[in-house]
Amino acid sequence: MSEAVAGAPPAGVGKYREITVGAIVLGVIQGMLMTSAFVYIGLKLGFGLPGSSVAAILGFALLRGVGRKALKIPGCGSIVENNINQTVASGVNTASAGVVFTFPALLLLGLDYSFYTVLLAAVAGSFMGIVVIIPLRKQLIEIERLKFPSGVAVATILKTPGAGIQKAKLLGVGFVVAALLTLATHHKFQLLPEAVPIGPWIKGLLGVGDRGGLALALMGTTLAISMANFGAGMLAGRGGLAFAIGGVMAWWIVGPFVVSQGWAPPALKGDALVGAVYGTMLRPTGIGILIGGALAGVVAAFPAIKGAVASLSAAAKLAKAGGQSAEELSPKVLVVGLIASVAALMAVTLVASAESHGQLGIGAALAAAVAGAIWIALAGLIVAQATGATDISPLSGLALIAVTLMLAITSGNVVVAVTIGVAVCVATNQCADMMSDLKTGHLIGGVPRRQQLAQFAVAWVGPAIAIGTTIILWKAGPGGTAGFGPESQACLEKLPGCLPAPQASVLQGMIKGVLSGQAPVDKYVAGAVIGGGLTLFPIGGLGVLIGLAMYLPFDITFGYGIGCMITLIAEKRKGHRFISDVIVPLAAGFIVGEALTALTMTLIELGGGGA
Repeated sequence: MSEAVAGAPPAGVGKYREITVGAIVLGVIQGMLMTSAFVYIGLKLGFGLPGSSVAAILGFALLRGVGRKALKIPGCGSIVENNINQTVASGVNTASAGVVFTFPALLLLGLDYSFYTVLLAAVAGSFMGIVVIIPLRKQLIEIERLKFPSGVAVATILKTPGAGIQKAKLLGVGFVVAALLTLATHHKFQLLPEAVPIGPWIKGLLGVGDRGGLALALMGTTLAISMANFGAGMLAGRGGLAFAIGGVMAWWIVGPFVVSQGWAPPALKGDALVGAVYGTMLRPTGIGILIGGALAGVVAAFPAIKGAVASLSAAAKLAKAGGQSAEELSPKVLVVGLIASVAALMAVTLVASAESHGQLGIGAALAAAVAGAIWIALAGLIVAQATGATDISPLSGLALIAVTLMLAITSGNVVVAVTIGVAVCVATNQCADMMSDLKTGHLIGGVPRRQQLAQFAVAWVGPAIAIGTTIILWKAGPGGTAGFGPESQACLEKLPGCLPAPQASVLQGMIKGVLSGQAPVDKYVAGAVIGGGLTLFPIGGLGVLIGLAMYLPFDITFGYGIGCMITLIAEKRKGHRFISDVIVPLAAGFIVGEALTALTMTLIELGGGGA
């Protein structure tokens, strides 16, 4: 590789700053804040968000604006230094989705668990995700040349440092707008409602009754006043339309069809009818579509797995011949990391089973650890492939499969199954993030080994923040009530600040159904067939997106869809450059502003400041 490609400056300019204390510290701080914020977003909206673009924008503002201009540090805020900053920040933040999709299920089920055991599982998963995906960098990025849209977007930000300050200002504007709106809808102030019931208003205007397909569609149409929701849709743009369309299909087509066929209880009307159709039809069918889409993704990934194995074999031959490139971490480091992670998973299995009074033998613990490691490698490749092609991650569906597998291996030990599920989910998300960051580095001339070392150094930080934030929100509860989830007091009473924890609730419902033998198998199977069939469409992760949209409340997918349309209209009228320069930083501000404001209010109430 030439010096220019490796990130070195032209002759006479001096060496560019890359891995520095400032970049690492700033990345860790940003990553911790984003992890806390995105745990809240995951509990509220049901999906995770990458933090690379936010970190890259703020990196230029702080590294260049403060480091270079205020502190007079020569060369501070170079493109490759800011790349390390965003790599560290996003690497810390990967734990948010991995934890929030799985760990809250233990809280919702009311099971005893050990904080330290769950933390060890999450940390082991975080390291394991890095070691299983790094050897595939050359295959996915340089041979298959996958797009990785988020990685390309971040690279574009890094390549335009002159616009960094302006983007940081827009991010600040979005933050302030979202913070003010979040406070206005907070239960302490209640200046605005958190949701606007659009459908019921139209229903009353048209004089529609409380029974029938049209009544169901209108009663279920509510718009959540959430800037984070709008912002997530704005960031997704065209790629998120499938998710929004899934919600529209569920509430405006499938639900009304169910009622028209007489499949809903005939005595129910109004809100009771909406609840019944959602709880007995849409939610279980959505779970089935999620699982079916994820399983179909496994099958579709077999050609990529074959190529990845060939890539690993070639890397091993190079290492044996002594020609290992300094661009990558040594295979010995990766092998040691993998062995240590599997050992940690086995220790987690033994400790968690003992704590849950269901002690497993050494053989069962080893089987669970090895199966978990194999599934991490497989699921990590699937997620990296899906993210590389479409920027859509089937993380939740793969997590459901992992927990189901662990339930079978551990003879129904829920604590062990979910704890290992935490490791798998964190690792899988780490795979997608690591590969996206390496794509960014590849485009701007960073050295892969340096990014890998930076992410290795901070892989333990995110899990502790994510698990701690989840526990804080569980103890404080939105609106001053205890707990979260669809059965929490806040959600049952539709109070502002309700956190339905959609992904963890899916996992909770599946576990309860499997253990009780009363799972709606017919709807799971029908959904799985639909989810598998959706993989025939040339849209990666379509089945997972449609399934999740059917499971989530319509007020979330409706607002998300509006955000997608805003970006599509803006792109058509203003061009793609306007999206990266204006929409992306503004939307990122909306997301972070709402999340951090709501989390701060929760901490104040937990400390007695809101009493």
